[in-house]
Amino acid sequence: MIAAASLTRFRELLQRRLGWTFADNDLGQTAEVLTARARAHGLTEREYLDRLSGRRWTAEVAELASALSITETYFFRHEEQFRVLRERVLPELIEARAGQRVLRLLSVGCSSGEEAYSLAIAAIRARPGPDWIVTVTGVDANREVLRRARGAVYSSWSLRDTPEDVRRRWFRPAEDGFRVADEVTGTVRFVEHNVAGDDPQLWHPARYDVIFCRNLLMYLTADVAAELIRRMTRALTEQGFLFLGHTDSLGSRPDGLDVCHANGTVYYQRRAVAPAREEAPAHPPRRVPAAPPPPASRPSAGRGDQQRVLGLMRDDRFAEALDLAGSADSLTRGVLLAQLGRVDEARDTTNRLLHAGGPQADAHHLLGVCHELDCAELAVGQYRLAAYLDPQFAMPRLRMGLLARRRGDDRGAADHLAAALELLTGEHEERIVQFGGGFGRLALTTLCRTELDACGVRR
Repeated sequence: MIAAASLTRFRELLQRRLGWTFADNDLGQTAEVLTARARAHGLTEREYLDRLSGRRWTAEVAELASALSITETYFFRHEEQFRVLRERVLPELIEARAGQRVLRLLSVGCSSGEEAYSLAIAAIRARPGPDWIVTVTGVDANREVLRRARGAVYSSWSLRDTPEDVRRRWFRPAEDGFRVADEVTGTVRFVEHNVAGDDPQLWHPARYDVIFCRNLLMYLTADVAAELIRRMTRALTEQGFLFLGHTDSLGSRPDGLDVCHANGTVYYQRRAVAPAREEAPAHPPRRVPAAPPPPASRPSAGRGDQQRVLGLMRDDRFAEALDLAGSADSLTRGVLLAQLGRVDEARDTTNRLLHAGGPQADAHHLLGVCHELDCAELAVGQYRLAAYLDPQFAMPRLRMGLLARRRGDDRGAADHLAAALELLTGEHEERIVQFGGGFGRLALTTLCRTELDACGVRR
């Protein structure tokens, strides 16, 4: 029989390593896990606890997460939250992201993947066209359930709340049940992550439009839960959305978030940050400094600043990048205006560049991006001109392929996408940053292949 002191020590180590808290009625399962894991390593319980506490033991922590976590879930669990997502949240985000045409979603504590795939299906169904990029990241500390999630095969019990039309469209019969359609699995990736630790890349500021973290906070210690909430809030885009479980509450005035109510459910929206206002000093100095030059006379970014601008663009920090880029007409400024949804300004900036400098492939491509919102034919004309001016430019071929897919021209789409796929390997990195919508060479290549396969055209 396990000594009470050993069990107490084990629970303290679990809190430290995993951030989990345990109720007294969990003692039986916790004791069984301690005994089983010590035997698995040929150690006494004391030796096992000494090893677990003495140094980082990542593989064993993953085993403990697998043994102790509760993994029951199913597709579209808590339908009222998914209804809010479909009817309110995604339409609002699509309107706000029209310049980027990108939606990023995160499932924290994703278990065997049903929630992450449900988010992907909802976002794919909501997007205005196939040229919109949807990405979903699922994170969990349980290595075994992540293995099942990546397999993407589920029993009919996992689909018990899935509408029949959704089941027919997004799932395929498999030997062991139903397999999630490739169009969905291609948008989802799974990451092993322990929420008690940090991961700067995963929790990058302003990365996700929607975060689901349901029925996890109640298992965490107060400190770990509070830090996770702070990370999730920072990781939301401005006015992005957070969904928690019904048992989780952040109170009426959570830091950085507004409380929303709809369809009998509560969710949260990242509060818009008002620009800082400088207060005049109580006793102004006698000497008044010279006024800064008006905005119109600010210089455009130099080469060093241009690299900093590109770095900010890689991190989706478009407002900061625009401020650094200056107000003088430049291609980068036009791209940033388009990314921020200021399409008319982006179009005016680009037309002035063309008037002053003559035909430029990148500028015509940017005009195509601007025209996609109001006239697809004009957009295609600009993309054709960009591809003509620079036959090695991959991005206009990719956009033309996506537009052809949107209007049902699979053969034309296949021609453009195949060309884009070949050209992407040699595409300039700066062009990928400027015109890739926040995605790198690998993600764009994957998009090309996925859309090319969807065309169904034999080549």
